[in-house]
Amino acid sequence: MSRIESIVVGFDGSNDSRTALRWAADLATLAGARLRIVHAVGLLEHAGLGTTIEIHREKAVQTATDAGLSLADIEWSVVDGDPCSALLRMTEAPESADLVVVGTRGSNAKSGSILGSTSLELAERSTVPVVIVPTETLDSANHHN
Repeated sequence: MSRIESIVVGFDGSNDSRTALRWAADLATLAGARLRIVHAVGLLEHAGLGTTIEIHREKAVQTATDAGLSLADIEWSVVDGDPCSALLRMTEAPESADLVVVGTRGSNAKSGSILGSTSLELAERSTVPVVIVPTETLDSANHHN
């Protein structure tokens, strides 16, 4: 297995994406890798009806620095398109991420689903390894402390 130098993680502000971001930031810290946090922007956000991107950026960068990453090792990207396509583009040159990390479900997830459409599609289409971080429950969060 080759060294992980660049990790891309999807972030939409949901609980699952925050859990995935914490996991990716911890791995990036351990591996000495760069972390690119990707927020895919859809039509609603372009129309000004979505959540504020700046709030997502602040929360995401704070989560990554709390894991021990320096600001120099963190990149925030807002990418047009659906989350899967946006993340897959980050695995191609010139970005060439070595690993993609996502939560099990995003902010538009249907209740009761085990995996969201983005994580399933990434697992099928990615040419680099994909880590799907399970939903963190209150019980599992307490075991980590």
